[in-house]
Amino acid sequence: MQTQVHGVLFDIDGTLLDSNDAQAQAWIDAMDQHGYQVPFERVRSLIGKGGDRVLLETIGVEKESELGKQLSQQRKQIFLNRYLPAVQALPEAQALLQRLHDAGLQLVVATSAEPDELEALLHAVGPHADKLFAQHITSRDVKESKPSSDTVQRALQQCGCAPHEAIMIGDTPYDVQAATQAHVPVIAFRSGGWSDKDLHNAIAIYDGPADLLAHYAQSPLSRGVSAKML
Repeated sequence: MQTQVHGVLFDIDGTLLDSNDAQAQAWIDAMDQHGYQVPFERVRSLIGKGGDRVLLETIGVEKESELGKQLSQQRKQIFLNRYLPAVQALPEAQALLQRLHDAGLQLVVATSAEPDELEALLHAVGPHADKLFAQHITSRDVKESKPSSDTVQRALQQCGCAPHEAIMIGDTPYDVQAATQAHVPVIAFRSGGWSDKDLHNAIAIYDGPADLLAHYAQSPLSRGVSAKML
């Protein structure tokens, strides 16, 4: 038996935008200003987790400490001013959102980004992308960032969906872990740079928005979610 999908929870970085490398580099630049040299590969492997976890797992700094607040603010400004202008939306990202919106699905942002960063991210996805989302859940709305399930749980509350009535779309193992813990099925994209092995708990894996859009009729978004997928 297939359950119809009513809500779709979207990550942004790496899922709708080709921005994971830029996010990692912004963290590296901010840390370097304070004398911390962290390899790109180390930071890049953590993109998709909340900034609090990135700081703690790389240089052992709490985000709510004075230094943590400085680093977080500097990272954000570096990303927005230095890197975001060159970041491209993934092919057909806004077209996928429009297709889901036109199908009557409720779209909810479920991101670890900060609220004052989200507007710029959505504008980079497309000129009307922000209008296609019914709700936004950001780092400010949760106690624990991804891979905790808090972000997904809050997104479910906002769209009024039971876990089996929603699908999470993300690009990192942290998206998959957060959604799985909340009993929400996950569609994963390879566009964030992770392998199928890393994303193995997803119910379906596509190259990115364009690939999912091309196979929409055969996807769980159209066909629904079966009990064996959960």
